[in-house]
Amino acid sequence: MANRLKMAVIETILTLHQRGWSNRRIGDELDIDRETVARYIRQAGLASVATPSVTDPSKPANAPSGSPADADPSKPANAPSGSPADADPGSPAPLTRPANGRFSDCEPWRKVIQAKLDLGLTAQRIYQDLVTEHGATASYYSVRRFVQRLEQTQPLPFRRMECAPGEEAQVDFGTGAPILTPDGKRRRTHVFRIVLSYSRKAYSEVVYRQTTDEFLRCLENAFAHFGGVPRILVPDNLKAAVLQPDWFDPEINPKLRAFAAHYGLAILPTRPATPRHKGKVEKGVGYVQDNGLKGLVFPSLEAQNGHLLNWETTVADTRIHGTTRQQVGKVFQEIERAALLPLPVERFPFFHEGRRSVHTDGHIEVARAYYSVPPEYLGRRVWVRWDGRLVRIFNERLEAIAVHVQNEPGRFSTQAAHIPTTKISGSERGTVWLLTQIRRIGPQAVGWAEAVLRVRGLEGVRVLQGLLSLAKRHPLASIDRACAVARSRDEYRLRTIRALIVHAAPPQEPLPFLDDHPMIRSLADYEQLVHDSFHKEH
Repeated sequence: MANRLKMAVIETILTLHQRGWSNRRIGDELDIDRETVARYIRQAGLASVATPSVTDPSKPANAPSGSPADADPSKPANAPSGSPADADPGSPAPLTRPANGRFSDCEPWRKVIQAKLDLGLTAQRIYQDLVTEHGATASYYSVRRFVQRLEQTQPLPFRRMECAPGEEAQVDFGTGAPILTPDGKRRRTHVFRIVLSYSRKAYSEVVYRQTTDEFLRCLENAFAHFGGVPRILVPDNLKAAVLQPDWFDPEINPKLRAFAAHYGLAILPTRPATPRHKGKVEKGVGYVQDNGLKGLVFPSLEAQNGHLLNWETTVADTRIHGTTRQQVGKVFQEIERAALLPLPVERFPFFHEGRRSVHTDGHIEVARAYYSVPPEYLGRRVWVRWDGRLVRIFNERLEAIAVHVQNEPGRFSTQAAHIPTTKISGSERGTVWLLTQIRRIGPQAVGWAEAVLRVRGLEGVRVLQGLLSLAKRHPLASIDRACAVARSRDEYRLRTIRALIVHAAPPQEPLPFLDDHPMIRSLADYEQLVHDSFHKEH
């Protein structure tokens, strides 16, 4: 049994036939064999309908006898028999040929689907309503495809965004004119262009590379040329400006953020792959390429930039802009220049910048010299900026955490605040700090420690450190008693203190001094003995 066409396709064949289309044209349009088209026309009893010439599209097709067009002239000639064109809007609408020539089962319900789509209903909800409320036989997938096609064929117009004077500037790079080097080779260049969105006043400069430093230098030269600063800067997502593109929260190059803070402007990059967000400068780059640089070759960057500066003044500023219908330079001088933010007193301090990892010794390497950071950043990455005089260290949020004077290669710069307290030795803290800590042991320990310093000098500093270390393993009272014993015996070695703590020896008791004793003769006896011995020798 031959496959039968769907009712919507059959109705389309009959409608097109009534409009005067030939069988061949209907078959080509619907991708159906013309014999199949003829069979359905015969089955509908329309084979005798005269087919007018289609060479004149303005000529209306003759309605067949007994058609609704004869019965009611107010009805359109293309409405098929029984078409509810004037009936309830919930009924199927007359078929119209889609752009791709293929008809959907949902075509009769176009107005119903569009009305529900305008209400924000989903394709699933629209399908359910068509089945339950209108008895439609189309499948869900047919409804979904039809809804997608309606959404695609009805795009909303782009909204033009105009700015107030001095509010916004758009920037972009393009290909500049080549530079002819002394050896006869052509070197590629990039033309930087910034356009003020209100007046279309622009500035152009040619560079060899699109680095962050070159980008900022061009911006600074442009602001000096304008005599002021716009409030918003709209760059493309070039690497020199944006590290990670994101329409809602882009990661701006930290150097550009510092530049923006210095000049008091906001950075609002465009959406990725959306050049219309900076359409003013997009056309501006094409304008400078086609009008100012096309077909030219320059011997140096200075020559090309001099040409561009003259071209901006004599050509670009004097033109009547195609959109604003006003002279660019005149609008800038009379309106926008006064609306720009004032230039800062000093230019932006250029510096080198980079990320560094904090080594295990708590230092980072910058230009082959080493600088300390706070201990909590050990093993982490930090931002560093240096300009030949100072080295500034920032965390990931660009909050300053350290500042050093830049050193020669191979030198270390360590700040005392960056050394953990547990890593500072007693010798570094000094004898005063050591004696202060020993006071916690007891007065005998302090006396012994002071005697150690007097007797042993610099060597005694480490002995005091050892005495403090004993306090971590022995009672303070035991240490204090051992110091008293050692001091009574004039022992100033740490090993003596350790032994006394272990054995708990009593202090040496001093012997009393006797003035009179039977074994001790008087001084008179010794005097006589000396006298007799002297005379005996003579």
